[in-house]
Amino acid sequence: MTLRTAWLLGLAGLLPFAGAALAYFAAPDSWSGFAEGALIAYGAVILSFLGAVHWGLALRAPVEEAAHGPARLMLGVVPALLGWVALLLPDIFALPLLALAILGTAGLEQWARGLGLVPGEYLVLRWVLSIGAALCLMAPITG
Repeated sequence: MTLRTAWLLGLAGLLPFAGAALAYFAAPDSWSGFAEGALIAYGAVILSFLGAVHWGLALRAPVEEAAHGPARLMLGVVPALLGWVALLLPDIFALPLLALAILGTAGLEQWARGLGLVPGEYLVLRWVLSIGAALCLMAPITG
């Protein structure tokens, strides 16, 4: 992975979160529901993307890591399922679910790093992006 490109694209990926959170507060009241829906939709999409990372890692894993394949694949599926559930819930529940799921996925990745299953340089970026996304997702509830 080219770290600079990953950082640039990752930070660019925070823009929809930040834009929707800002729109929730700055736009006319008639737009706040749309902004909140945009946050939830983007959060679900990103959560699915985060799971897909682990499918990729599982598919490219060396033979020595085969025992971790099922756990990796599960980590690839569960975030997408949580994102889907969030889309079905009222906003007041969907936003914290997405924030916690994004942070929880990062926490599991931190644990997997200890087993040598996730690249270390990925985790710094991942935590920065996860915290930024979680803060934006929680903005409508805490603000």
